[in-house]
Amino acid sequence: MMRSLYSGVTGLKAQQTAMDVIGNNIANVNTVGFKSSRVSFNELFYQTTQSASGPDSANGKGGQNAKQIGLGAATSAISVDITNPGGYETTNRPFDVAINGKSFFIVQKNGANYFTKAGNFKTDGQGRLVTESGCYVMGYNTDKPGADLNTDMVRPLDIYTDKNMHTEPQATSKATITGNINKDDADLEKGKFITTNVSVFDNLGNEYDVQFRISKEYDANGDVVNDADGNPKYDIVAAGVYQNSKLVKGLTATLDKNSLSFDPITGKVIDKKGTTEDLALLSFKITGADPEGKAFTYTKDDIDNYLKEHPDKTEADVPFKEGDTRDIQLSCKSLTQFGNETKLDGAKGIDDEGAGKKVGTMTSIGIQTDGKIVAAYDNGDNEVIGQIAVASFANAAGLEKIGDNMYAETLNSGSFDGIGDTITSLNETLSPGVIEMSNVDLAQEFTNMIVTQRGFQANSRVITTSDSMLEELLSLKR
Repeated sequence: MMRSLYSGVTGLKAQQTAMDVIGNNIANVNTVGFKSSRVSFNELFYQTTQSASGPDSANGKGGQNAKQIGLGAATSAISVDITNPGGYETTNRPFDVAINGKSFFIVQKNGANYFTKAGNFKTDGQGRLVTESGCYVMGYNTDKPGADLNTDMVRPLDIYTDKNMHTEPQATSKATITGNINKDDADLEKGKFITTNVSVFDNLGNEYDVQFRISKEYDANGDVVNDADGNPKYDIVAAGVYQNSKLVKGLTATLDKNSLSFDPITGKVIDKKGTTEDLALLSFKITGADPEGKAFTYTKDDIDNYLKEHPDKTEADVPFKEGDTRDIQLSCKSLTQFGNETKLDGAKGIDDEGAGKKVGTMTSIGIQTDGKIVAAYDNGDNEVIGQIAVASFANAAGLEKIGDNMYAETLNSGSFDGIGDTITSLNETLSPGVIEMSNVDLAQEFTNMIVTQRGFQANSRVITTSDSMLEELLSLKR
């Protein structure tokens, strides 16, 4: 009789534990990244009142099964449904991100690494990426925008830190003059010329305009000078260097060639003429004795970039030295001599290369599906400044919940190596502007609540019934 009382008590305790878990699941139905839990029961020890016996043919007696009385139920496990994803909510916030897979974000608190599915991140006063509770989000940083990622170990991700707020300037190495020259234009009569400006950047990101003048060549008699094939020849000269529409007296621009010719049949500028030399590809230098002139020289970075582009070369093969005046290529290949109006345009770069750029100031941030954090700058740069790292475990269900939507590794989950993985290396992706919500199924939880309530009621009836039977037994004495 007493056994039934204690069995009922163990049942009540087990059902209470189940109700605690259900209550916690329902309480966290709207918690970002929450993973629901479930309770499993097992039976307690059995009291054997008679052991099993085998058949006894000598005595003509058959075998008997053991007689055992159970001692109730206990909680065997509280397991987390960690692999089942929750629903996804679109927020369009730049630092909200969800994992499409089984891996975890890596976060750091008080120097220790933890793991989470909650991707509702923000930045703190240091400009670093953090969780809502202030834990650092871990990943791979760059030494400067666009540099290689440091993947030797995970570190707090730098976002709005000083090193990421600007990109370095780049000197112009190529420029282009386009447009049309009408040979009958009155502005090309003797002593007259047409002009165009080409913008260039120096090593420091300062922008200048180099003015080029194009005119017909005339002889002493006032006749147009033609080349050997009878094509009119044009002079092109660099007339000056300007900044903010003011002539910079300390700077001088010099062209290596000063002559252009056009094919009288096609109207296109002549670039080849029985020689390997490109007649339509000129170059110019900007020189000056003051510091502004020194900003148009080659740097050590130019030498390093040349060697990267020419891996078969050595430093001795580089055609320039640090401190030499920079050669800026000037392409006139797109000039024509058609019968329409005369109009010239200057542009930085040749075929989108060598344009140079000013110092870039960050304007926006975005996270890609591969976890790379890309910053946009007002000089046109779009550079990677970091990458979110993730961690995976052989037994993710073995992780320990420690609150704040975080998990800690345990002996049964597998260990974290401190390096992490990129999301693509695990064949998973991230969804920017999205957060993973709780995976609590309310219909299932309410059903479990009903079953648990009935189980609690039934076990309480066992206790009250056993109590009545004991009371009846005691009444026999009266």
